[in-house]
Amino acid sequence: MKRWKKIALGTVGAAAVAGFAAKDYVLLHLPGWLAPRVHPFREIAWQPGPARPLLPPAQRPPNIVLIVADDLGYNDISFNGGGVARGLLKTPNIDAIGQQGASFAQGYAGNATCAPSRAALLTGRYPTRFGFEFTPTDTRFAKTIAGFPSKWQYKTILDQAAVDHDPPPDAKGIPTSERTIADMLRGGGYHSIHLGKWHLGGERGMRPEQRGFDESLGFIIGAQMFMDQRDPNVVNAQQDFDPIDKYLWANLPFSVQYNGGERFHPDRYMTDYLTHQAIRAIDANRNRPFFLYLAYNAPHTPLQALKSDYDALSAIPDHRTRVYAAMIRALDRGVGQVMQALKARGLDDNTLVIFTSDNGGAHYIGLPEINRPYRGWKATFFEGGIRVPFFMRWPAKIAPGTRVNGPVSHFDIFATATAAAGMKPPADRVIDGIDLAPYVDARHQPMPRRTLFWKSGAYQAVRDGDAKLQLLDIPRQSLLYELKGDPTEQRDVAAANPAEVRRLTALVRAHDAEQVKPSWPALIRSPIAIDRPLGTPPRNGETYIYWSN
Repeated sequence: MKRWKKIALGTVGAAAVAGFAAKDYVLLHLPGWLAPRVHPFREIAWQPGPARPLLPPAQRPPNIVLIVADDLGYNDISFNGGGVARGLLKTPNIDAIGQQGASFAQGYAGNATCAPSRAALLTGRYPTRFGFEFTPTDTRFAKTIAGFPSKWQYKTILDQAAVDHDPPPDAKGIPTSERTIADMLRGGGYHSIHLGKWHLGGERGMRPEQRGFDESLGFIIGAQMFMDQRDPNVVNAQQDFDPIDKYLWANLPFSVQYNGGERFHPDRYMTDYLTHQAIRAIDANRNRPFFLYLAYNAPHTPLQALKSDYDALSAIPDHRTRVYAAMIRALDRGVGQVMQALKARGLDDNTLVIFTSDNGGAHYIGLPEINRPYRGWKATFFEGGIRVPFFMRWPAKIAPGTRVNGPVSHFDIFATATAAAGMKPPADRVIDGIDLAPYVDARHQPMPRRTLFWKSGAYQAVRDGDAKLQLLDIPRQSLLYELKGDPTEQRDVAAANPAEVRRLTALVRAHDAEQVKPSWPALIRSPIAIDRPLGTPPRNGETYIYWSN
Protein backbone atom coordinates (compact mmCIF):
# COMPACT_ATOMS: atom_id res chain seq x y z
CA MET A 1 0.00 0.00 0.00
CA LYS A 2 1.30 3.41 -0.90
CA ARG A 3 2.44 5.65 1.94
CA TRP A 4 -0.21 8.35 1.30
CA LYS A 5 -2.99 5.72 1.48
CA LYS A 6 -1.68 4.47 4.81
CA ILE A 7 -1.60 8.04 6.14
CA ALA A 8 -5.16 8.68 4.92
CA LEU A 9 -6.53 5.46 6.42
CA GLY A 10 -4.72 6.16 9.67
CA THR A 11 -6.15 9.67 9.80
CA VAL A 12 -9.69 8.41 9.17
CA GLY A 13 -9.27 5.71 11.84
CA ALA A 14 -7.94 8.18 14.38
CA ALA A 15 -10.79 10.56 13.63
CA ALA A 16 -13.31 7.76 14.09
CA VAL A 17 -11.81 6.78 17.45
CA ALA A 18 -11.71 10.43 18.50
CA GLY A 19 -15.33 10.79 17.40
CA PHE A 20 -16.45 7.87 19.54
CA ALA A 21 -14.44 9.19 22.48
CA ALA A 22 -15.94 12.65 22.04
CA LYS A 23 -19.42 11.13 21.90
CA ASP A 24 -18.82 9.25 25.14
CA TYR A 25 -17.48 12.42 26.76
CA VAL A 26 -20.51 14.43 25.67
CA LEU A 27 -22.98 11.79 26.89
CA LEU A 28 -21.22 11.54 30.25
CA HIS A 29 -21.19 15.31 30.83
CA LEU A 30 -24.53 16.21 29.25
CA PRO A 31 -26.64 16.20 32.46
CA GLY A 32 -24.28 18.68 34.07
CA TRP A 33 -24.29 20.93 31.02
CA LEU A 34 -28.09 20.94 30.93
CA ALA A 35 -28.50 21.62 34.66
CA PRO A 36 -30.00 24.96 35.74
CA ARG A 37 -27.67 27.88 36.24
CA VAL A 38 -26.08 28.27 39.67
CA HIS A 39 -26.06 31.84 40.98
CA PRO A 40 -23.45 33.48 43.24
CA PHE A 41 -23.64 33.05 47.01
CA ARG A 42 -26.33 34.87 48.90
CA GLU A 43 -27.20 34.79 52.57
CA ILE A 44 -30.67 33.55 53.52
CA ALA A 45 -32.71 34.84 56.44
CA TRP A 46 -34.25 32.14 58.60
CA GLN A 47 -37.82 32.83 59.66
CA PRO A 48 -37.54 34.21 63.22
CA GLY A 49 -39.52 32.83 66.13
CA PRO A 50 -40.80 34.91 69.05
CA ALA A 51 -38.44 37.52 70.44
CA ARG A 52 -39.05 36.08 73.92
CA PRO A 53 -40.03 32.55 74.93
CA LEU A 54 -43.64 32.03 75.97
CA LEU A 55 -42.42 29.25 78.27
CA PRO A 56 -38.98 28.23 79.56
CA PRO A 57 -37.34 25.48 77.48
CA ALA A 58 -37.96 22.84 80.16
CA GLN A 59 -41.72 23.49 80.05
CA ARG A 60 -42.03 23.30 76.27
CA PRO A 61 -42.27 20.18 74.12
CA PRO A 62 -38.73 19.02 73.35
CA ASN A 63 -36.89 20.32 70.34
CA ILE A 64 -36.04 17.46 68.00
CA VAL A 65 -32.80 17.38 66.00
CA LEU A 66 -32.38 14.49 63.57
CA ILE A 67 -28.86 14.23 62.13
CA VAL A 68 -28.40 11.79 59.26
CA ALA A 69 -25.00 11.09 57.70
CA ASP A 70 -24.74 9.76 54.15
CA ASP A 71 -23.11 6.33 53.58
CA LEU A 72 -21.34 6.43 56.95
CA GLY A 73 -20.00 2.95 57.65
CA TYR A 74 -20.41 1.20 60.99
CA ASN A 75 -16.63 1.35 61.49
CA ASP A 76 -16.24 4.97 60.36
CA ILE A 77 -16.72 6.30 63.89
CA SER A 78 -14.63 5.50 66.96
CA PHE A 79 -17.58 4.79 69.30
CA ASN A 80 -17.03 1.02 69.31
CA GLY A 81 -13.25 1.24 69.43
CA GLY A 82 -12.82 1.42 65.67
CA GLY A 83 -12.58 4.31 63.27
CA VAL A 84 -11.12 5.01 59.85
CA ALA A 85 -7.53 3.87 59.28
CA ARG A 86 -7.56 1.51 62.27
CA GLY A 87 -8.56 4.30 64.63
CA LEU A 88 -6.23 7.03 63.41
CA LEU A 89 -9.38 9.13 63.00
CA LYS A 90 -11.39 9.77 66.17
CA THR A 91 -14.99 11.03 66.18
CA PRO A 92 -15.44 12.39 69.72
CA ASN A 93 -18.49 14.54 69.01
CA ILE A 94 -20.53 11.84 67.29
CA ASP A 95 -19.43 9.34 69.94
CA ALA A 96 -20.57 11.72 72.69
CA ILE A 97 -24.21 11.54 71.56
CA GLY A 98 -24.22 7.81 72.27
CA GLN A 99 -22.09 8.10 75.41
CA GLN A 100 -24.24 10.85 76.91
CA GLY A 101 -27.51 9.19 75.91
CA ALA A 102 -28.62 5.88 74.42
CA SER A 103 -26.76 3.75 71.90
CA PHE A 104 -28.47 0.99 69.94
CA ALA A 105 -26.12 -1.90 69.27
CA GLN A 106 -28.42 -3.30 66.60
CA GLY A 107 -29.56 -0.17 64.77
CA TYR A 108 -30.82 -0.93 61.28
CA ALA A 109 -31.37 1.20 58.20
CA GLY A 110 -34.79 1.12 56.58
CA ASN A 111 -33.12 -0.03 53.38
CA ALA A 112 -29.62 -0.58 52.02
CA THR A 113 -29.56 2.55 49.85
CA CYS A 114 -30.18 6.15 50.68
CA ALA A 115 -33.54 7.18 49.23
CA PRO A 116 -35.73 4.22 50.30
CA SER A 117 -34.05 4.35 53.71
CA ARG A 118 -34.86 8.05 54.09
CA ALA A 119 -38.43 7.41 52.97
CA ALA A 120 -38.77 4.85 55.78
CA LEU A 121 -37.18 7.20 58.28
CA LEU A 122 -39.46 10.16 57.53
CA THR A 123 -42.75 8.22 57.28
CA GLY A 124 -42.34 5.49 59.91
CA ARG A 125 -43.32 2.90 57.31
CA TYR A 126 -41.73 0.38 55.01
CA PRO A 127 -41.24 2.38 51.80
CA THR A 128 -42.60 -0.59 49.85
CA ARG A 129 -46.00 0.18 51.41
CA PHE A 130 -46.20 3.22 49.13
CA GLY A 131 -44.16 2.12 46.11
CA PHE A 132 -40.80 3.65 47.07
CA GLU A 133 -38.81 0.49 46.45
CA PHE A 134 -35.92 1.64 44.24
CA THR A 135 -33.45 4.50 44.49
CA PRO A 136 -34.52 7.32 42.13
CA THR A 137 -32.02 7.83 39.33
CA ASP A 138 -32.02 8.82 35.68
CA THR A 139 -31.40 6.87 32.51
CA ARG A 140 -28.02 8.47 31.72
CA PHE A 141 -26.71 7.43 35.12
CA ALA A 142 -27.97 3.88 34.62
CA LYS A 143 -26.43 3.66 31.14
CA THR A 144 -23.09 4.95 32.47
CA ILE A 145 -22.95 2.15 35.03
CA ALA A 146 -24.16 -0.53 32.62
CA GLY A 147 -21.69 0.52 29.92
CA PHE A 148 -18.65 0.69 32.18
CA PRO A 149 -15.99 -1.92 31.28
CA SER A 150 -15.38 -4.64 33.84
CA LYS A 151 -13.10 -7.68 33.96
CA TRP A 152 -15.42 -9.44 36.41
CA GLN A 153 -17.50 -12.22 34.90
CA TYR A 154 -20.66 -10.79 36.47
CA LYS A 155 -21.93 -7.74 34.56
CA THR A 156 -24.47 -5.03 35.25
CA ILE A 157 -27.80 -5.76 33.57
CA LEU A 158 -29.62 -2.83 31.93
CA ASP A 159 -33.42 -3.13 31.62
CA GLN A 160 -33.95 -1.38 28.30
CA ALA A 161 -37.75 -1.57 28.54
CA ALA A 162 -37.61 0.19 31.91
CA VAL A 163 -35.25 2.81 30.48
CA ASP A 164 -37.62 3.44 27.56
CA HIS A 165 -40.58 4.09 29.90
CA ASP A 166 -38.78 5.66 32.83
CA PRO A 167 -40.45 8.70 34.44
CA PRO A 168 -38.33 11.83 35.11
CA PRO A 169 -36.16 11.58 38.24
CA ASP A 170 -38.06 14.40 39.96
CA ALA A 171 -41.28 12.37 39.66
CA LYS A 172 -39.81 9.59 41.81
CA GLY A 173 -40.62 10.49 45.39
CA ILE A 174 -42.80 10.00 48.44
CA PRO A 175 -46.43 10.20 47.29
CA THR A 176 -48.47 13.07 48.66
CA SER A 177 -50.74 10.61 50.46
CA GLU A 178 -47.94 9.90 52.97
CA ARG A 179 -47.36 11.93 56.13
CA THR A 180 -43.81 12.81 57.18
CA ILE A 181 -42.42 13.56 60.63
CA ALA A 182 -42.41 17.21 59.60
CA ASP A 183 -46.13 17.05 58.69
CA MET A 184 -46.91 15.62 62.10
CA LEU A 185 -44.75 17.98 64.14
CA ARG A 186 -45.83 21.11 62.29
CA GLY A 187 -49.39 20.10 63.08
CA GLY A 188 -48.36 19.99 66.73
CA GLY A 189 -46.97 23.52 66.78
CA TYR A 190 -43.37 22.86 65.77
CA HIS A 191 -41.39 24.92 63.28
CA SER A 192 -39.80 22.35 60.95
CA ILE A 193 -36.54 22.87 59.03
CA HIS A 194 -34.79 20.70 56.44
CA LEU A 195 -31.09 21.16 55.74
CA GLY A 196 -29.03 19.28 53.16
CA LYS A 197 -29.92 16.18 51.18
CA TRP A 198 -33.50 15.29 50.17
CA HIS A 199 -33.61 12.66 47.36
CA LEU A 200 -37.33 12.02 47.94
CA GLY A 201 -38.86 13.71 44.92
CA GLY A 202 -38.58 17.07 43.20
CA GLU A 203 -41.93 17.55 41.49
CA ARG A 204 -44.55 19.89 42.85
CA GLY A 205 -45.99 18.40 46.01
CA MET A 206 -42.94 16.21 46.71
CA ARG A 207 -40.37 18.81 47.68
CA PRO A 208 -39.41 19.25 51.37
CA GLU A 209 -41.04 22.68 51.68
CA GLN A 210 -44.27 20.98 50.53
CA ARG A 211 -43.92 17.93 52.81
CA GLY A 212 -44.25 19.59 56.20
CA PHE A 213 -41.05 21.61 56.36
CA ASP A 214 -41.58 25.33 56.90
CA GLU A 215 -38.10 25.96 55.53
CA SER A 216 -35.74 23.94 53.38
CA LEU A 217 -32.16 24.75 52.42
CA GLY A 218 -30.28 22.08 50.52
CA PHE A 219 -30.43 19.99 47.37
CA ILE A 220 -33.12 17.76 45.92
CA ILE A 221 -30.82 15.37 44.04
CA GLY A 222 -29.04 12.49 45.72
CA ALA A 223 -25.44 13.74 45.75
CA GLN A 224 -23.65 17.07 45.61
CA MET A 225 -20.16 18.52 45.35
CA PHE A 226 -18.65 19.71 48.61
CA MET A 227 -16.82 22.55 46.88
CA ASP A 228 -15.64 23.51 43.42
CA GLN A 229 -13.23 20.72 42.53
CA ARG A 230 -10.64 23.28 41.33
CA ASP A 231 -10.70 25.23 44.60
CA PRO A 232 -7.19 25.33 46.13
CA ASN A 233 -8.68 24.70 49.58
CA VAL A 234 -9.88 21.16 48.78
CA VAL A 235 -8.19 17.83 48.13
CA ASN A 236 -9.91 15.39 45.77
CA ALA A 237 -9.75 11.60 45.41
CA GLN A 238 -11.22 10.18 42.20
CA GLN A 239 -11.75 6.46 41.63
CA ASP A 240 -11.11 5.48 38.01
CA PHE A 241 -12.53 1.99 38.72
CA ASP A 242 -15.96 3.33 39.69
CA PRO A 243 -18.56 4.39 37.08
CA ILE A 244 -20.62 6.18 39.75
CA ASP A 245 -17.60 8.32 40.62
CA LYS A 246 -16.98 9.23 36.99
CA TYR A 247 -20.60 10.30 36.57
CA LEU A 248 -20.62 12.39 39.74
CA TRP A 249 -17.41 14.30 39.00
CA ALA A 250 -18.69 15.07 35.51
CA ASN A 251 -22.12 16.32 36.51
CA LEU A 252 -22.57 17.36 40.11
CA PRO A 253 -23.06 21.04 40.90
CA PHE A 254 -21.92 22.81 44.03
CA SER A 255 -25.16 24.48 44.98
CA VAL A 256 -28.12 24.73 47.34
CA GLN A 257 -31.56 26.32 47.13
CA TYR A 258 -33.90 27.77 49.73
CA ASN A 259 -37.57 26.75 49.56
CA GLY A 260 -37.37 25.93 45.87
CA GLY A 261 -35.78 29.23 44.83
CA GLU A 262 -32.82 29.78 42.56
CA ARG A 263 -29.75 27.62 43.04
CA PHE A 264 -26.71 29.40 44.46
CA HIS A 265 -23.18 28.54 45.57
CA PRO A 266 -22.55 28.11 49.31
CA ASP A 267 -19.80 30.29 50.72
CA ARG A 268 -17.78 27.43 52.21
CA TYR A 269 -17.21 23.65 52.19
CA MET A 270 -20.63 21.99 52.10
CA THR A 271 -20.39 20.15 55.43
CA ASP A 272 -19.31 23.34 57.19
CA TYR A 273 -21.98 25.33 55.34
CA LEU A 274 -24.77 23.03 56.51
CA THR A 275 -23.41 23.17 60.06
CA HIS A 276 -23.25 26.96 59.98
CA GLN A 277 -26.81 27.21 58.72
CA ALA A 278 -28.04 24.70 61.32
CA ILE A 279 -26.63 26.93 64.06
CA ARG A 280 -28.29 29.99 62.52
CA ALA A 281 -31.60 28.11 62.30
CA ILE A 282 -31.31 27.04 65.96
CA ASP A 283 -30.67 30.64 66.94
CA ALA A 284 -33.72 31.86 64.98
CA ASN A 285 -35.95 29.26 66.65
CA ARG A 286 -34.54 29.20 70.16
CA ASN A 287 -37.78 30.53 71.68
CA ARG A 288 -40.17 27.97 70.18
CA PRO A 289 -40.26 24.19 69.68
CA PHE A 290 -38.51 23.21 66.45
CA PHE A 291 -37.70 20.12 64.41
CA LEU A 292 -34.39 20.22 62.56
CA TYR A 293 -33.67 17.52 59.98
CA LEU A 294 -29.95 17.96 59.31
CA ALA A 295 -29.15 15.66 56.38
CA TYR A 296 -25.43 15.91 55.70
CA ASN A 297 -24.15 14.52 52.38
CA ALA A 298 -20.86 13.44 53.98
CA PRO A 299 -19.11 11.10 53.52
CA HIS A 300 -20.90 10.14 50.26
CA THR A 301 -18.84 10.42 47.10
CA PRO A 302 -17.35 12.42 45.46
CA LEU A 303 -14.48 12.13 47.92
CA GLN A 304 -13.53 15.75 48.50
CA ALA A 305 -12.09 17.18 51.71
CA LEU A 306 -10.85 20.48 53.03
CA LYS A 307 -7.08 20.71 52.74
CA SER A 308 -6.91 21.78 56.39
CA ASP A 309 -8.63 18.55 57.48
CA TYR A 310 -6.47 16.51 55.11
CA ASP A 311 -3.30 18.10 56.45
CA ALA A 312 -4.38 17.36 60.03
CA LEU A 313 -4.39 13.62 59.26
CA SER A 314 -0.82 13.23 58.01
CA ALA A 315 -0.48 9.95 59.94
CA ILE A 316 -2.74 8.27 57.37
CA PRO A 317 -0.49 7.26 54.45
CA ASP A 318 -3.06 6.24 51.82
CA HIS A 319 -4.40 9.25 49.90
CA ARG A 320 -7.96 7.98 49.37
CA THR A 321 -8.31 6.84 52.98
CA ARG A 322 -6.98 10.17 54.17
CA VAL A 323 -9.45 12.19 52.06
CA TYR A 324 -12.30 10.00 53.30
CA ALA A 325 -11.17 10.39 56.92
CA ALA A 326 -10.90 14.16 56.46
CA MET A 327 -14.52 14.27 55.28
CA ILE A 328 -15.64 12.44 58.42
CA ARG A 329 -13.48 14.78 60.52
CA ALA A 330 -15.50 17.70 59.13
CA LEU A 331 -18.74 15.83 59.82
CA ASP A 332 -17.74 15.18 63.42
CA ARG A 333 -16.69 18.80 63.87
CA GLY A 334 -20.09 19.92 62.57
CA VAL A 335 -21.97 17.64 64.94
CA GLY A 336 -19.96 19.05 67.83
CA GLN A 337 -20.71 22.63 66.82
CA VAL A 338 -24.44 21.92 66.58
CA MET A 339 -24.43 20.31 70.03
CA GLN A 340 -22.52 23.27 71.46
CA ALA A 341 -25.02 25.69 69.91
CA LEU A 342 -27.88 23.92 71.69
CA LYS A 343 -26.01 24.10 75.00
CA ALA A 344 -25.05 27.77 74.59
CA ARG A 345 -28.70 28.73 74.08
CA GLY A 346 -29.98 26.77 77.06
CA LEU A 347 -31.76 24.22 74.87
CA ASP A 348 -29.52 21.25 75.49
CA ASP A 349 -31.40 19.54 78.31
CA ASN A 350 -34.80 19.40 76.59
CA THR A 351 -33.69 18.57 73.05
CA LEU A 352 -33.97 15.06 71.64
CA VAL A 353 -31.00 14.53 69.32
CA ILE A 354 -30.95 11.45 67.09
CA PHE A 355 -27.90 10.51 65.04
CA THR A 356 -27.71 7.80 62.39
CA SER A 357 -26.57 7.00 58.84
CA ASP A 358 -28.91 6.27 55.95
CA ASN A 359 -27.14 2.95 55.21
CA GLY A 360 -23.77 1.25 55.49
CA GLY A 361 -20.56 2.30 53.78
CA ALA A 362 -20.25 1.86 50.01
CA HIS A 363 -18.06 -0.72 48.28
CA TYR A 364 -17.42 1.62 45.38
CA ILE A 365 -15.05 3.89 47.29
CA GLY A 366 -12.57 1.01 47.36
CA LEU A 367 -11.84 0.97 51.11
CA PRO A 368 -11.99 -2.46 52.78
CA GLU A 369 -12.75 -1.87 56.48
CA ILE A 370 -15.45 0.82 56.64
CA ASN A 371 -18.16 -1.61 57.86
CA ARG A 372 -15.93 -3.81 60.00
CA PRO A 373 -16.61 -6.27 61.63
CA TYR A 374 -19.62 -6.85 59.40
CA ARG A 375 -19.68 -8.30 55.90
CA GLY A 376 -21.24 -6.50 52.98
CA TRP A 377 -21.77 -2.95 51.83
CA LYS A 378 -24.34 -0.36 50.96
CA ALA A 379 -26.80 -1.93 48.49
CA THR A 380 -26.57 -5.34 50.19
CA PHE A 381 -28.69 -6.78 52.99
CA PHE A 382 -25.66 -8.20 54.76
CA GLU A 383 -25.13 -6.49 58.11
CA GLY A 384 -22.50 -4.18 56.62
CA GLY A 385 -25.13 -2.68 54.34
CA ILE A 386 -27.92 -2.16 56.86
CA ARG A 387 -26.43 -2.00 60.37
CA VAL A 388 -25.70 1.64 61.16
CA PRO A 389 -24.69 3.93 64.02
CA PHE A 390 -27.88 4.79 65.93
CA PHE A 391 -27.80 7.14 68.94
CA MET A 392 -30.35 9.16 70.93
CA ARG A 393 -29.55 11.88 73.44
CA TRP A 394 -32.11 13.70 75.62
CA PRO A 395 -30.64 14.64 79.02
CA ALA A 396 -34.05 15.34 80.56
CA LYS A 397 -35.22 11.80 79.79
CA ILE A 398 -32.30 9.48 78.90
CA ALA A 399 -29.54 8.53 81.33
CA PRO A 400 -25.96 8.69 80.02
CA GLY A 401 -24.49 5.39 78.92
CA THR A 402 -27.83 3.69 78.21
CA ARG A 403 -27.24 0.66 75.99
CA VAL A 404 -30.07 -1.03 74.07
CA ASN A 405 -29.24 -4.40 72.56
CA GLY A 406 -32.45 -5.32 70.71
CA PRO A 407 -32.94 -4.48 67.02
CA VAL A 408 -34.35 -1.06 66.11
CA SER A 409 -35.01 0.47 62.72
CA HIS A 410 -35.04 3.85 61.05
CA PHE A 411 -38.82 3.83 60.93
CA ASP A 412 -38.87 3.84 64.76
CA ILE A 413 -37.69 7.46 64.59
CA PHE A 414 -41.12 8.60 63.34
CA ALA A 415 -42.97 7.01 66.26
CA THR A 416 -40.34 8.12 68.79
CA ALA A 417 -40.29 11.76 67.64
CA THR A 418 -44.07 12.16 67.48
CA ALA A 419 -44.52 10.53 70.90
CA ALA A 420 -41.85 12.81 72.39
CA ALA A 421 -43.85 15.76 71.07
CA GLY A 422 -46.97 14.44 72.83
CA MET A 423 -48.67 13.28 69.66
CA LYS A 424 -50.25 10.02 68.56
CA PRO A 425 -49.34 8.38 65.23
CA PRO A 426 -51.88 8.48 62.38
CA ALA A 427 -54.67 5.94 62.89
CA ASP A 428 -55.57 5.64 59.20
CA ARG A 429 -52.49 3.63 58.13
CA VAL A 430 -50.01 1.03 59.31
CA ILE A 431 -47.09 2.56 61.19
CA ASP A 432 -44.26 0.04 61.26
CA GLY A 433 -42.10 1.84 63.79
CA ILE A 434 -42.38 1.78 67.57
CA ASP A 435 -41.74 4.47 70.17
CA LEU A 436 -38.30 3.75 71.62
CA ALA A 437 -38.82 5.84 74.79
CA PRO A 438 -39.90 2.90 77.02
CA TYR A 439 -36.62 1.14 76.22
CA VAL A 440 -34.32 4.04 77.07
CA ASP A 441 -35.97 5.62 80.13
CA ALA A 442 -35.20 4.81 83.76
CA ARG A 443 -37.34 1.65 83.73
CA HIS A 444 -35.51 0.44 80.66
CA GLN A 445 -37.94 -2.21 79.45
CA PRO A 446 -36.43 -5.05 77.38
CA MET A 447 -36.89 -4.75 73.63
CA PRO A 448 -39.62 -6.99 72.22
CA ARG A 449 -38.91 -9.70 69.69
CA ARG A 450 -39.13 -8.07 66.27
CA THR A 451 -39.43 -9.12 62.66
CA LEU A 452 -37.78 -6.73 60.18
CA PHE A 453 -37.85 -6.85 56.38
CA TRP A 454 -35.80 -5.39 53.54
CA LYS A 455 -36.63 -5.53 49.84
CA SER A 456 -35.28 -4.36 46.50
CA GLY A 457 -36.85 -6.25 43.64
CA ALA A 458 -36.28 -9.98 43.90
CA TYR A 459 -33.50 -9.52 46.46
CA GLN A 460 -35.07 -9.64 49.94
CA ALA A 461 -34.20 -10.27 53.57
CA VAL A 462 -35.93 -10.86 56.88
CA ARG A 463 -34.69 -10.87 60.46
CA ASP A 464 -36.98 -12.66 62.92
CA GLY A 465 -35.54 -12.78 66.40
CA ASP A 466 -31.92 -13.78 65.82
CA ALA A 467 -32.56 -15.67 62.58
CA LYS A 468 -31.82 -13.82 59.37
CA LEU A 469 -32.63 -15.05 55.86
CA GLN A 470 -31.54 -13.46 52.60
CA LEU A 471 -33.28 -14.47 49.38
CA LEU A 472 -31.08 -13.86 46.33
CA ASP A 473 -32.27 -13.68 42.74
CA ILE A 474 -28.87 -13.88 41.04
CA PRO A 475 -27.59 -16.36 42.00
CA ARG A 476 -30.90 -17.97 43.04
CA GLN A 477 -30.00 -18.87 46.58
CA SER A 478 -31.15 -18.69 50.21
CA LEU A 479 -28.65 -17.62 52.87
CA LEU A 480 -29.50 -18.27 56.53
CA TYR A 481 -27.54 -16.88 59.47
CA GLU A 482 -28.04 -17.16 63.24
CA LEU A 483 -27.00 -13.70 64.41
CA LYS A 484 -26.80 -14.49 68.12
CA GLY A 485 -23.84 -16.79 67.65
CA ASP A 486 -22.73 -15.46 64.27
CA PRO A 487 -23.35 -11.69 64.19
CA THR A 488 -20.94 -11.16 61.29
CA GLU A 489 -22.68 -13.71 59.03
CA GLN A 490 -19.75 -16.03 58.44
CA ARG A 491 -21.65 -19.35 58.48
CA ASP A 492 -24.55 -19.96 56.12
CA VAL A 493 -26.70 -22.67 57.76
CA ALA A 494 -29.48 -22.81 55.17
CA ALA A 495 -28.63 -26.30 53.94
CA ALA A 496 -28.79 -27.72 57.47
CA ASN A 497 -32.07 -25.96 58.36
CA PRO A 498 -34.57 -26.34 55.47
CA ALA A 499 -37.59 -26.01 57.77
CA GLU A 500 -36.32 -22.67 59.09
CA VAL A 501 -35.69 -21.47 55.54
CA ARG A 502 -39.28 -22.36 54.64
CA ARG A 503 -40.65 -20.61 57.74
CA LEU A 504 -38.76 -17.40 57.12
CA THR A 505 -39.55 -17.48 53.40
CA ALA A 506 -43.23 -17.68 54.31
CA LEU A 507 -42.81 -14.56 56.47
CA VAL A 508 -41.28 -12.74 53.50
CA ARG A 509 -44.13 -13.79 51.20
CA ALA A 510 -46.76 -12.72 53.73
CA HIS A 511 -45.05 -9.35 54.11
CA ASP A 512 -44.89 -8.98 50.31
CA ALA A 513 -48.64 -9.42 50.12
CA GLU A 514 -49.09 -6.24 52.19
CA GLN A 515 -46.85 -4.11 49.96
CA VAL A 516 -47.74 -2.30 46.73
CA LYS A 517 -46.28 -2.34 43.25
CA PRO A 518 -43.16 -0.15 42.80
CA SER A 519 -44.05 3.33 41.60
CA TRP A 520 -41.18 3.22 39.09
CA PRO A 521 -39.02 0.37 37.81
CA ALA A 522 -35.43 -0.52 38.55
CA LEU A 523 -33.24 0.44 35.58
CA ILE A 524 -30.26 -1.78 36.36
CA ARG A 525 -29.22 -4.78 38.38
CA SER A 526 -25.61 -4.60 39.49
CA PRO A 527 -23.35 -7.29 40.96
CA ILE A 528 -21.65 -6.58 44.30
CA ALA A 529 -18.99 -8.77 45.87
CA ILE A 530 -19.64 -9.14 49.57
CA ASP A 531 -16.11 -9.53 50.92
CA ARG A 532 -14.07 -7.05 48.89
CA PRO A 533 -14.51 -3.47 47.74
CA LEU A 534 -14.71 -2.32 44.16
CA GLY A 535 -11.35 -1.89 42.47
CA THR A 536 -9.94 -5.15 43.80
CA PRO A 537 -9.43 -8.41 41.86
CA PRO A 538 -12.24 -10.99 41.75
CA ARG A 539 -11.89 -14.13 43.85
CA ASN A 540 -12.87 -17.65 42.86
CA GLY A 541 -16.09 -18.78 44.49
CA GLU A 542 -16.74 -15.46 46.21
CA THR A 543 -20.17 -14.52 47.58
CA TYR A 544 -21.99 -11.88 45.57
CA ILE A 545 -25.49 -10.46 45.17
CA TYR A 546 -27.30 -8.50 42.47
CA TRP A 547 -28.82 -5.20 43.56
CA SER A 548 -31.72 -3.53 41.72
CA ASN A 549 -30.95 0.18 41.75
